Amino acid sequence: MSSRLVAGGLLQPNKTSKTCLHIMILLRAFNDPKVRLKPTKTYTGKYASTNVVSFSSRCPNSLSSAVLKPDIAAPGVDILAAYITSEDNIRGYDFLSGTSMATPHVAGIAALLKSMHPNWSPAAIKSALVTTAWTTDPYSGEPIFAGGDTKKIADPFDYGGGVTNPNGARNPGLVYDMGTQDYINYLCAMGYNETSIEQLVGKNPACDGGAANHSILDMNLPSITIPNLKGSVTLKRTVTNVGNPNSEYEAVIDPPQGTVVDVNPKYLLFNPKLRSMTYTVTISTSHKITTEYYFGSLTWADGMHSVRIPISVKTEFPDVFSH
Repeated sequence: MSSRLVAGGLLQPNKTSKTCLHIMILLRAFNDPKVRLKPTKTYTGKYASTNVVSFSSRCPNSLSSAVLKPDIAAPGVDILAAYITSEDNIRGYDFLSGTSMATPHVAGIAALLKSMHPNWSPAAIKSALVTTAWTTDPYSGEPIFAGGDTKKIADPFDYGGGVTNPNGARNPGLVYDMGTQDYINYLCAMGYNETSIEQLVGKNPACDGGAANHSILDMNLPSITIPNLKGSVTLKRTVTNVGNPNSEYEAVIDPPQGTVVDVNPKYLLFNPKLRSMTYTVTISTSHKITTEYYFGSLTWADGMHSVRIPISVKTEFPDVFSH
């Protein structure tokens, strides 16, 4: 995507220590090293609206349509990102620009988040990035647009949770966490047998309660995607408090068009002994024919944090189709 966003300065590690480390590496790598240090400079160009380019990958997910992809959007086009060309690359890093270059930007942000929160799992880091992302231009407040045959306002199929907000992700309030068993349960719900799963996880897997008791919709992702809603469906999510131990959150619902979204409970009260809570989401459709996807969101707010996840719903009737 084209953007002027950077991985905010508040997330940067100590610059002096990093500079010393780089100098030590250079001294050891060359017989006659020469180093010239110059003051850093910041170059600011003209502001441009944030938009998702036409050739950026889009949802729905072809392998698992109930899993939202992309997860997040980040600077890539016209923004340089560093990457290692090969293991024996003595030059260190090369620079490129393009949609794939959003990846090293997000990887760098994730690494900084891990350094700040060593006990966070990859799922928790992903959740922090998704739930704090910008869904409007962070500078102007204008909508984020998506390129294509016709330019339109971007939606979760274009940018996932939104445009990555590094400083917001430092303190997300709540996270949607997952462990190994959660991924095993997902594979069970996808129909993989235990032999296939064992080849992936390296141990004898067991689906909690059996494969029939698992739904892909219940995977504890920071998003909800329902590709074939018929009538209504109920799913669950679990959030873990990583902020103030004594917190109270209220559910704020923006339902996709033509649906009713009910959350139970509507308030989450945390204390030092209660760090994780599970809630259910029931989504009902009022559409009478098969539709395209409509989008909404569910946000848990405590006055300081807005923990937002996108909702994507498509009503589908097998014998009735839209034209």
